[in-house]
Amino acid sequence: MPDTAMVSVEVRNAMAATVAIAAANGGLALGVAPGGEADLVACEELMRGGSKSFFAASRVLPARVRAPAIALYAFCRVADDAIDLAVDPASAVVRLDQRLDAIYARRPQAFESDRALADVVQRFALPRGLLDALIEGFRWDSEGRRYETIEALQDYCARVAGTVGAMMAILMGTRGRAALARACELGVAMQLTNIARDVGEDARNGRLYLPRAWLREEGIDPDAWLARPEFNPGIGRVVARLLYLADGLYDRAELGISELPRDCRSAIQAARLVYAEIGREVERAGLDSVSRRAVVSTRRKAWLMTRAMMAGTPMQRAVAQRPVGAAPVMVEAIRYLVDLAVDPIHALPGAAAPDSFYERTVWVIELCERLRARERLGAEAAEG
Repeated sequence: MPDTAMVSVEVRNAMAATVAIAAANGGLALGVAPGGEADLVACEELMRGGSKSFFAASRVLPARVRAPAIALYAFCRVADDAIDLAVDPASAVVRLDQRLDAIYARRPQAFESDRALADVVQRFALPRGLLDALIEGFRWDSEGRRYETIEALQDYCARVAGTVGAMMAILMGTRGRAALARACELGVAMQLTNIARDVGEDARNGRLYLPRAWLREEGIDPDAWLARPEFNPGIGRVVARLLYLADGLYDRAELGISELPRDCRSAIQAARLVYAEIGREVERAGLDSVSRRAVVSTRRKAWLMTRAMMAGTPMQRAVAQRPVGAAPVMVEAIRYLVDLAVDPIHALPGAAAPDSFYERTVWVIELCERLRARERLGAEAAEG
């Protein structure tokens, strides 16, 4: 973890501004405890160094969502690195499980990311099962798992990306079943796009995510191709199938975006547009993502983000005017994630009862709030 004493003045100022803005809007969403700002500064520094795309996208989020999103990202990044870089990934998974146990017991270990995530878990009733699923996906990566069918690949995408979609929706204040399904599917679409873009890079690292059955349909032996990865028309057709599937999920995501709080829609729409554009860049390169890696130019990203930020764009009006019909049948791989996310009463399994009178009082109040939330969800389901 980065040393908070070494965090740049620029990052400290940026985080101070975030805290000030949040306070002006009624308080930082995390309910930052004394010393909590330092944990968030460390988490932001980790994000800045780990994902420029996520860091840029997070600046578009409202302050009430940005702080918990930073904390969530930081822990996810730490978890991924802990498993991916471990000599013994199985032991790393055990240690991460122990860290999650402590987080959900309100006794986080002495890591900035753990302390920040513990605040998020309690404030938003973040289901433990979503983080468990994410870590399982990281473990699959460490094992070099390969995927025979598109359904098996979607199981992987649901774990490493659908979980993030569900957790982000919860941080934004959305727990409706349809909206959660679209959020998970947007995550799956983004991961499919990543896979389509990184075929060559993954292969050179000994990894193959393309469905092996699809490769065989093109007359390609998966293991022989992995030993000598080269672009050919068959690979191009497999990449095109992945992008076609992702595009269908991007289209469905618009239905979920329209159900998000108004102050969150532009940021998620921007992410959707930029990721979908990666697929267009792959297509412009003749579907060759083996010998090159598609990149969306900064200018193009800026245009897409401006398009997303504009109120009343033709795209947004089309979504608003779209006739109401039956909700799409969700991708089967994300169904259990939606089940976990939709019901906050099951969000804190195994959490130890707090010790002090103050902690017990807060715990009872939060439990009552979750019970009321569950009753509201039941009433909404009955009306629907």
